[in-house]
Amino acid sequence: MQIPDFRQRFQPVQPTVKDAAGQVTYAELLPNMRLAPYIYCYWQLQTLQPLTSPFSYRVVADGCMDIFFDLHQPEHNYVMGFSTAYTEFPLPPVFHYAGIRFLPAAFPLLFNVNAAELTNRFEHLALVAPRLAQGLARLAMQQSFAREMPSVLNSFFLQVLSNASLQADSRLFNAINIILDAKGTLAVESALDTGISPRQLRRLFSFYIGDTPKTFSKVVRFQHILHAKPSVESLKKNKLFYDGYYDQAHFIKEFKTMYGLTPTIALR
Repeated sequence: MQIPDFRQRFQPVQPTVKDAAGQVTYAELLPNMRLAPYIYCYWQLQTLQPLTSPFSYRVVADGCMDIFFDLHQPEHNYVMGFSTAYTEFPLPPVFHYAGIRFLPAAFPLLFNVNAAELTNRFEHLALVAPRLAQGLARLAMQQSFAREMPSVLNSFFLQVLSNASLQADSRLFNAINIILDAKGTLAVESALDTGISPRQLRRLFSFYIGDTPKTFSKVVRFQHILHAKPSVESLKKNKLFYDGYYDQAHFIKEFKTMYGLTPTIALR
């Protein structure tokens, strides 16, 4: 089966690297078009020179699952599951991380992994998908990998896709599309009328997303705000940003949980 390409409705945002004084860079690279419904981007996070002070990288809730590894130790690769809150990673003075960000439901669909088992945590990829871990480690050990990363990973994942037996309930993707179209601001129990019972739908979301439709909607709503790039001033003036929240206090609390900072600090 061919899954819908969500990227027209959903562009997950991660914070740019700030306060690194030109010492750390972060870049996102597009995958091959045939992989676009499954992989949002490849990414690299690296030091340009050894750091003299601790560096902490914040990953915000984005509804996706990621594989990541340091090119200095490519045999130690990890998968990070769906997150309902931000995660802070303390990093060494020298690092060169590479990653693959999968769109919602894509990683469990491609590798038959229960997303709920990885929610709010990361795990050694070898314990989750051993063959995938070995294959990526072999690629990353090549001297040219960092320079040719997109083309190398495209070839690898196109082969994965050609061998995959993709079987999932289309009603799951209908529900995801409804949530994305509403930008996460909908009454989940009544709005997700996709011809499946709420209990069955929660089971599908648990396996393919990692949490409930309601929680996924919260992350989509949060990500919509980040993608809109509001200023602190526009947040105060435009009440549409609070759509789906009980009040301003609820918005600030949920934003801080998913970002790690209050909107006033994060968006300045």
